[in-house]
Amino acid sequence: MTSTAQGELKQNPKSPVDSGFSMRRQKIAEHRKSLPIASVEKSLIEEVQKNDILIIVGETELPQFLFNAGFCRGGKMVGISQPSCIAAVTVAKRVAEECDVQLGQRVGYSIMFDDTTCSSTSLKYMTDALLLREALVDPLLSRYSVIIVDEAHERTVHTDVLLALLKKVQLDRSKAANETSEIGNKGLEVQAKTNVSPLKLIIMSASLDDARVFSEYYGGAKALHVQGRRQFTVDILYTVHPETDYYVDAALVITIFQIHLEEKPGDILVFLTGQDEIESVERLVKERLEHLPEDKRKLLPLPIFSSDQLMTVSAPAPIGFRKVVLATSIAETSITIPGIRYVVDPGCVKARTYDPSKGMETLDVVPASKTQALQRSGRAGREGPGKCFRLYREREFEKMEDSTKPEIKRCNLSNVILQLKALGYDDIFGFDFIDKPSRSAIVKALAELRLLGALTDDCKLEEPAGDQMARLPVDPVYSRALILANQSYCLEEMLITVAMLSVESIFCDPPREKREEARTSRNHFASVEGDHLTYLGVYRESNEFLEAENSEAEVDEILRKWCKDNFVNSRSLKHARDIYRQIRGSVEQMGFNVSSSGNDMLEYRRCLAASFFLKAAQRQMDGTYRALESGEIVHIHPTSVLFRSKPECVIFNELMQTSKKYIKNLTRIDPLWLAPHHYNTEE
Repeated sequence: MTSTAQGELKQNPKSPVDSGFSMRRQKIAEHRKSLPIASVEKSLIEEVQKNDILIIVGETELPQFLFNAGFCRGGKMVGISQPSCIAAVTVAKRVAEECDVQLGQRVGYSIMFDDTTCSSTSLKYMTDALLLREALVDPLLSRYSVIIVDEAHERTVHTDVLLALLKKVQLDRSKAANETSEIGNKGLEVQAKTNVSPLKLIIMSASLDDARVFSEYYGGAKALHVQGRRQFTVDILYTVHPETDYYVDAALVITIFQIHLEEKPGDILVFLTGQDEIESVERLVKERLEHLPEDKRKLLPLPIFSSDQLMTVSAPAPIGFRKVVLATSIAETSITIPGIRYVVDPGCVKARTYDPSKGMETLDVVPASKTQALQRSGRAGREGPGKCFRLYREREFEKMEDSTKPEIKRCNLSNVILQLKALGYDDIFGFDFIDKPSRSAIVKALAELRLLGALTDDCKLEEPAGDQMARLPVDPVYSRALILANQSYCLEEMLITVAMLSVESIFCDPPREKREEARTSRNHFASVEGDHLTYLGVYRESNEFLEAENSEAEVDEILRKWCKDNFVNSRSLKHARDIYRQIRGSVEQMGFNVSSSGNDMLEYRRCLAASFFLKAAQRQMDGTYRALESGEIVHIHPTSVLFRSKPECVIFNELMQTSKKYIKNLTRIDPLWLAPHHYNTEE
């Protein structure tokens, strides 16, 4: 169940108007009329007017209702926060289409590295993280008359912090609206009424259990349950035998083809854990199709892990074809894809877990919760009877946790605490979290921020470094890297590095017959110093190609051709280029000088060591590596360019747990470079 009716058919309003577009718009109008909420608009607005805090469970079109009711007058906006970028973008596109307006005018979105809003925007969709950053500039969030926190049941770390922050903002806005302020004007005391109105707060949830938690947290706030659309019958099918590796041929791809060849018409939605896996399954499906008779090949694999792909997956399949949509957990509630009748659920998600005692964060594939499993199966019954193929036994479902553990209890809190410090919250232990993280996690994060130079010894925000790190829209370790690179005259290289590390899968996973060619291409970029310099080489060479190309074709088209020829992921590289431009704009606003070290990589590598010193590993006698901070035994991931070279000491960006603990994104360093920052020479 999705909490907003806007999440049904997201299309780009700038796309050409054709018969398909008109049909989609007609379906949207029919969908809106079919929603029970459409008949109770008046009573819902009355509830918003009577209650400063409202919790709603169910499908609504509340932002449009609020606009129609006049909540956006006087230059005020309705802000709608989402837990992810893709949800913010796709819902905004959908609502703009519903309202028949150009995206970026009355309806717009603002996410990290992409902002389509303007002075006339009334309905602003954004991520929870971006709204928190807005509070750094405007602590009262005075531009908003109403803030809607959507998909709050996902309980991301930014959602939890935002809910706590909005609780205080509401109190501050109410006080400010009832008080007068004294303004000095040439020595005269003038009484003036503040231009701040009370804030309306609405929390949307797809989970009744979470709605009760939110109601209690806000002192018994009123909760409404809006009856959703009709849910058709969904048959649940489990595997008889346990599948240890669900993503391999036998467990997943065969299930897709079983549905395609044996079941009635209807599209398939497959839940996977990330971009790498999606692209791998897409390739396997295409390879299998080649071995089927011509009349059985009408299966169209469509990946979705970014907002620009939603238009394609939402469009109807060509006549006679069946779509198989390969998606992450984003498709559980945040977006809805029409035409789905079959769901394949491996029962897993990718989640970050953090062990504060070891200071180690891992990205693991873990079992989903019962709530997630039920939401996934529900996607098969929105337009008619469907089936959900669970690639695990029923007894495994019974063992699942009832709901997803809040992210704030399983993540590194450094970024969160830095933002809170910048917002003026010094007492982190006393902060009003919905679910308090462990004391050890807070202590570890404070210690890490002190080591990174963001906080003083008494845990106050360090000036100017701490303020600069909080203002940069990246993790503290990355912002420290940018600050140090600015001082070492290699900021251009570090900007590229941070951008490339902010996206997934720089290199493509090619079909079997192209693997040798892809390996040769990757070796062309490979640096003996490590992965960071390899990514740097990819970015630089793509830029040189664009500059040398005199074609009149668009940059994206030229870049796509270069990526295809070099087995580079064009989506990831394009995204990295966008991130680079945005971060560069941020550092230039802060007065940084974007200079390049050219081909001399020594200072650049020293900057990497000085920034990622908490993620350093040294080779042992048996060829394994010991992470210096935690003492954990780790292994270089096979995808690293340093996999076979076995350097003495490296820094890394990511620890990944599968059959072993693997470190990814490495650079070779001199171990003595670490000593001034955290370790002694003997270590």
